[in-house]
Amino acid sequence: MALRTPVIAGNWKMNTDIESDLELARGILEQSDAVIGVEKIVCPPFVALASVSELLRGSSIHVGAQNVSANENGAYTGEISAAMLKGLTSHVIVGHSERRALYGETSGDVTAKAAAAVSSGLRPILCVGEALEVRQAGNAESFVADQLESSLAGYSDWDALIVAYEPVWAIGTGEAATSDQAQEMTAVCRGVIQNLAAGAADSVRVLYGGSVNSGNIAELLEQSDIDGALVGEASLKADEFSRLIAAAGTV
Repeated sequence: MALRTPVIAGNWKMNTDIESDLELARGILEQSDAVIGVEKIVCPPFVALASVSELLRGSSIHVGAQNVSANENGAYTGEISAAMLKGLTSHVIVGHSERRALYGETSGDVTAKAAAAVSSGLRPILCVGEALEVRQAGNAESFVADQLESSLAGYSDWDALIVAYEPVWAIGTGEAATSDQAQEMTAVCRGVIQNLAAGAADSVRVLYGGSVNSGNIAELLEQSDIDGALVGEASLKADEFSRLIAAAGTV
């Protein structure tokens, strides 16, 4: 990891209710608020954003959303715009593989969502990653490079951007990429940014995600192009998530 401030972000997905969200946030706050040298983000479900945001207000822990609409307003039942999130969150996940696979989101959709986020002052955490069959065919690097490049078409607010490389075959499976594989692919992501905006390549944080835990975080953070982690299952346990934060920062 270079001189970029590391990021540990937790994606709680659809696993909690408001009561358990608050309990989890409170536990992370108690254990990790004093840790410095790392950007800490939790991403609860939409229904808990207001409660968690209020609990963490004034702390060192940021709140992010798990999704955002590309549209500003209008007849889009069930959608949440970036303007609605402003004041509740500082970050928002876009392009997660589950959104791409389950809801048919394209890289064009991701581009539009990232643009909507930055227009309201939010920082997008833009996800890319390959499926197992793509990796087995030897096409992981070209697939992820193409996916990231197309997801960033026309994008320009590089100071706000965080990229997360999450191999689909490692998400929630318990099978993490090796540190060498993760470094190889995050370097590919940084190379894409270099080609799109040379001056941003050294400053944009690139995270790894996929079965990250306290047993592998240290080795991952030793890699030159890995600037932290987007964490799923391990972020649902305050003790474990706080261990990841401690590994990336200074107590």
